[in-house]
Amino acid sequence: MTEMVFGTAPVRVGEPILPRWWRTIDKWALSSILMLFGLGMLLGLAASVPLAEKNGLEAFYYVKRQAFFGVLALGVAGVISMMTPTQVRRLGVIGFAGAFVAILLLPLFGTDFGKGAVRWFSFGFASVQPSEFLKPGFVIMAAWMMAAAHEVAGPPGRLYSFILTVIIVLALALQPDFGQASLILFSWMVMYFIAGAPVFLLSGIAGLTAAGGLLAYNTSEHFARRINGFLSTDIDPRTQIGYATNAIQEGGFFGVGVGEGTVKWSLPDAHTDFIIAVAAEEYGLILVLAIITLYAIVVVRSLLRLMRERDPFTRLAGAGLACSFGVQALINMGVAVRLLPAKGMTLPFVSYGGSSVIASGIAVGMLLALTRSRPQGQISDILSRRSH
Repeated sequence: MTEMVFGTAPVRVGEPILPRWWRTIDKWALSSILMLFGLGMLLGLAASVPLAEKNGLEAFYYVKRQAFFGVLALGVAGVISMMTPTQVRRLGVIGFAGAFVAILLLPLFGTDFGKGAVRWFSFGFASVQPSEFLKPGFVIMAAWMMAAAHEVAGPPGRLYSFILTVIIVLALALQPDFGQASLILFSWMVMYFIAGAPVFLLSGIAGLTAAGGLLAYNTSEHFARRINGFLSTDIDPRTQIGYATNAIQEGGFFGVGVGEGTVKWSLPDAHTDFIIAVAAEEYGLILVLAIITLYAIVVVRSLLRLMRERDPFTRLAGAGLACSFGVQALINMGVAVRLLPAKGMTLPFVSYGGSSVIASGIAVGMLLALTRSRPQGQISDILSRRSH
């Protein structure tokens, strides 16, 4: 119906899928993602070797695993990026359903690996963190609900998405996984704002979130311990934050030199949650700024392309995925420099972790698919036609 009303842009008849994909993909965002993975491999060569030695494994054990999962993730991202928005929506809904069931089963079959939070399924040879796969599926599901509200006689999709968000946040908070819960809530608020939510309503939700955080502080020892450590004026040099802070200070502008860093020998999570500290110590502020720039390119380029989209689902889902991707990186780096309390969140495509990198591949694959140039026209075309 929209094509009948607004018309269509010319389509190259019979064009093969790969040339069409290459012509319509956001090459800047794609290149930035590939460079982030390359930097992750470079940092993994430094950060994961000490851990492998401590565990009695081959020196490059974790590097090889990261390369395997990374190549798999990039392959998954490439395949998904060739999909249409309708296919992305179907994949997201199915993925969300599977991940949500897995989240509900965590209290029965999950493990905490001694970290105080039941977030993983352990299969002996590997482990899976279902919350990582829940994020892209949730964004697609919530965007679909909100977009349905724009249709004539459509369902109250915004209300349904809010109820779904509350259920997901509560399920994650019970693990407890407040980092992923806050990321889910942030993604929903971004999409809800774009869908036309009044500011006072979002302010009320933010107030309820603060009240929930206060309740969690008073009832969860795990949460309270992290908040107290963050608010403390003194940094224990023997904690992860203490090691990371010292490493960043030692790195300065240009770093201490490749392989000369010491934080990787002290931090148990140097290859995952605190890999940016390794980058800052060995390569200095220069590399950290380069990493930040790459994340900014993916987010800003995606949002600029989505501004020209006329389909509500594509705009909402794309914005949710882009902002979730960028904020996760922001949270990870914010924790390392003690701007935020510890969240246990990885740096997308840079940190080690099979679940993290594959889930990131799914998310950016969906984002690249939604931000491709499409023949059905853009919102600017519609506005120009209406003005004549």
